[in-house]
Amino acid sequence: MAKKTISRKSWIALAVFAGAFLLLISSTGLWETVLSFIFPTTRQVLHPRGTLLRLVGEHLWLVFVSSGLATIFGVGIGIVVTRPFGKQYLPLATNMSSLGQTFPPVAVLALAVPALGFGFRPTVVALFLYGILPIIRNTIAGIQSVSSEVKEAAFGTGMSQLQVLAKIELPLSLRVIMSGIRISAVINIGTATVGATIGAGGLGSPIIAGLVGENPAFLLQGAIPAALLAFLIDSFLGNIEKSLSAA
Repeated sequence: MAKKTISRKSWIALAVFAGAFLLLISSTGLWETVLSFIFPTTRQVLHPRGTLLRLVGEHLWLVFVSSGLATIFGVGIGIVVTRPFGKQYLPLATNMSSLGQTFPPVAVLALAVPALGFGFRPTVVALFLYGILPIIRNTIAGIQSVSSEVKEAAFGTGMSQLQVLAKIELPLSLRVIMSGIRISAVINIGTATVGATIGAGGLGSPIIAGLVGENPAFLLQGAIPAALLAFLIDSFLGNIEKSLSAA
């Protein structure tokens, strides 16, 4: 009962924060007033490319697509290399996913642009490669942490390999897998800002414009919502993780 109460309070607090965040990014007049007060000598304080609400929407779409693909492929690879027929590929999967994070996102973007062009697609590729590692590692760790005695007992009742995976291994490792997805999503929220360098939009657009034009007002208009969005997504996925452990 206590766990359920804590969980309910966490969801209510998150809903209040989400509402406040939505109100903040929708209040163009408030941003203009505050930024004009902080930087009175700056002629233009609002980023002209689009409203903050639109930029947040573009940013979320980049993160949603890249993290969704990373989750599908990361969990899938983690499952395959923990099966008897795929164990030989376990070191390869770990090394290849680690390799994806050794390249800076800007380098991946530079390599992807000639093949995919500018904008959305190369940014998603870079975020996908950068975010898949924690999901693969946590999927492998979660499945391997399931006791062999539990699995043997399941096999003893007549379950097949697929049934043991679906009914025993994945449910017991779900919280660990969810933790990897959470880490990946938060990483991608910060990394997605780099996509603005090749026209992908999002909250990186005012940040890049602020750096190029030496306009601190633009910088704040991108950096503050990006930080709050990372906190919001982390809290949302954290609540899901806690709910899974309480279930």
